[in-house]
Amino acid sequence: MTAEHFRALHHGGTPLVLPNAWDPVSARLIADAGFPAVATSSGAVARVLGYDDGQLTPPSTMFAAVAQIARAVDVPVTADMEAGYGLPPKEFAERLLETGAVGCNLEDSADGELVDVARQADYLAEVRAAAGAELVINARVDTFVRRVDDPVTEAVRRGREYRRAGADCVYPILAPLDHLAEVAEGVGGPINGHAAVGGPTPTELAAAGATRISYGTSVHDYLMNYLRELLPRL
Repeated sequence: MTAEHFRALHHGGTPLVLPNAWDPVSARLIADAGFPAVATSSGAVARVLGYDDGQLTPPSTMFAAVAQIARAVDVPVTADMEAGYGLPPKEFAERLLETGAVGCNLEDSADGELVDVARQADYLAEVRAAAGAELVINARVDTFVRRVDDPVTEAVRRGREYRRAGADCVYPILAPLDHLAEVAEGVGGPINGHAAVGGPTPTELAAAGATRISYGTSVHDYLMNYLRELLPRL
């Protein structure tokens, strides 16, 4: 499946819902359930590989995991690639395209702090220049998970800059529903809302302006917690 097809799913009138996968088995289950695309969760993939979230997975290991997932399904795959693993944008784009993925998340914080907005916009612009239209870029905005005095205003500022840099979608991760609506109105264009097994729901996020909805690590966390409860009974 092409990036063009995946990009069009962000503009179809119905929100694009993406339960996040962590390996080929979970990706196939998601595709077989009728979801039109598969998104990976960097945190879940990292834990399956024996690492943790926070760019602790070696880049080659993460790219290999994404390639396995992309080969396993016939729907578009978009990869959560954290902050790019310290790779130059051209190398990052080329290596990601080699996996078969047609999209990526790139977050704007590192080492627990927000990256300078101009620096992040430059990085996104260079990824866009290297990939052309072959990658759908989802620019994650971390103002709601970092220490920010006015996370809404800063999210709008960053989202606009990232859209100007070539991002296809803006992802103000963990934005509360009322704040998500403000960001969606202020940024315009496709907005990614963050769902979870216990809520907020896709319906609630869509009402707040989200046109793309993903679950992050929440599905994997839910299943691992269920396994933890199940094991003593086996």
